[in-house]
Amino acid sequence: MSQATRSRAAVRRADLLHPTELARLGNLEFVARKVVEGFLLGLHASPHRGFSAEFAELKSYQPGDDTRYIDWRMYGRSDRFFVKQFQEETNLVAHLLLDISESMAWRSGTTLLPKLAFAKQLLAALSLLLVRQGDAVGLTAFHEQVPVRLQPRGGKHHWYEMLHRLDGLQPGGGTQASSALVDVARRLRRRGLVVLISDLLVDLEETRTALRFLRHRGHEVLVLHLLDPGERELPTAGDTWFFDPETHEEMRVNAADLRADYRDAVREALREWERSLRPHGIDYVTVDTDQPLSRALGAYLKKRARLG
Repeated sequence: MSQATRSRAAVRRADLLHPTELARLGNLEFVARKVVEGFLLGLHASPHRGFSAEFAELKSYQPGDDTRYIDWRMYGRSDRFFVKQFQEETNLVAHLLLDISESMAWRSGTTLLPKLAFAKQLLAALSLLLVRQGDAVGLTAFHEQVPVRLQPRGGKHHWYEMLHRLDGLQPGGGTQASSALVDVARRLRRRGLVVLISDLLVDLEETRTALRFLRHRGHEVLVLHLLDPGERELPTAGDTWFFDPETHEEMRVNAADLRADYRDAVREALREWERSLRPHGIDYVTVDTDQPLSRALGAYLKKRARLG
């Protein structure tokens, strides 16, 4: 894609673009910056209130002001430096847990991103929001083991390190979310926010027990349940082979015969996740991989606003 084409595509709010369109814009850094820029623009244009990092005003830059908050757009228009002022500082410690098991490599069609590719976009944008708010953010990538673990820190250099690690992640192995969650709970030295990004093809009882353990230790918890649209609905007709990428088991079924029962089973499974988490103060949000990132970022926004 030429630079001119990229610039025209980026004029639209990137947080409202289809994930496959986002992937064509450029690398994770470029995508995350454009998504966050569009998301914040949407906040300013809406009547939403309560976001603790919402910009209250701009003021002229003074020696000693934090240069991270210089508004470069205003500089381009006025040739003067202005600094973004926030309503309050919270110094939140956040930890993002990313499922990189084999099932995260799956997609139901070529017009969709694999779940892990979608999750990388989401995590890159979410971590940039946190860093821009002056918060510390950490990363744990897990399958049966934990191949990547970054302790919470702030600043752009740390964010670049997170992007470098994200770029190199490949799906593989089974899923063991509960041990990764307990590991994070034991490592976090102060109360903070824990965000789990996963397709939740995990042991329900073990995982929700670990999530409740985090909540019991005083952490705020947000679960972003990634769903490919092909996981919600079976094909309309014909024989279909079902393959479990983690156990390598195969099964051939007539999709038309099972379609209604399958849809009901999926809905019940999602309701069960919600019933088992929300009463314990754990936020649970389904995120479809064929939808823009704005929904998932909005779920984070609501949680962040309640943290003050």
